[in-house]
Amino acid sequence: MKQSLLTFIKKFQDFLQQTFRKNNPKLPYVITILVALIIVVAGLNIFIELTETLKEEILANYDQQISNYIISFRNPSLTRYFIFMTNVGDIYGYLVVLVLALCISWFFFKNWRYVAQTVLVLMLASISNVMLKRFIDRARPGIEHLVSVETLSYPSGHAMSAMAFYGFLIYIFYRFKMNNWLKYGIILLLVFIILSIGISRIYLGVHFPSDIAGGYIAGLIWVFFCILIFNLVEVFRRDPKT
Repeated sequence: MKQSLLTFIKKFQDFLQQTFRKNNPKLPYVITILVALIIVVAGLNIFIELTETLKEEILANYDQQISNYIISFRNPSLTRYFIFMTNVGDIYGYLVVLVLALCISWFFFKNWRYVAQTVLVLMLASISNVMLKRFIDRARPGIEHLVSVETLSYPSGHAMSAMAFYGFLIYIFYRFKMNNWLKYGIILLLVFIILSIGISRIYLGVHFPSDIAGGYIAGLIWVFFCILIFNLVEVFRRDPKT
């Protein structure tokens, strides 16, 4: 297996060297597109497998055990924190972040493209989440809910939107040329926000852990699918023949 992998890497490296010049500006975009495509395909397979096992007893047991463990930590301070984080993962939280992103784009980068792309990723994730919920039709957990909910359970809209929105912001910040300490500090903060929003939904009793996993996977698929499309557009835009 190891030898086959090394052979594949060598052949892929030879292909890139033969196809692209050393300083070809399109090369990073092509590599990003290939990686994004692989992750999209893998993510779709994982999401389908998870969805097909929702009614199996093994997954139900894991859901119950993980939920019981997280709920066992309930206390007034944690409840306030997770209610705050679940609000961060709601529409008003995204509006606040988008306003901040617009200000940063205007004063520092003079470029609205990243903001527009982030909004598009969030919209695609939100619309597809509504469709998936209605198609899969999974009820909420039958335990005490600490916040009110009206929609279906799988996949979690909060987890899916958080992964799509903040996940795409991670990609954007990774591409920025800025101080590495600041860059990776922001990326760690965004990862922490994504995880906190997902855990908050379990803690508040409104989602199964598998709902959160499904939401994360579906959101990640949208992130890499959009990265794939945006980079394809960039490649064609840089092509002097188009």
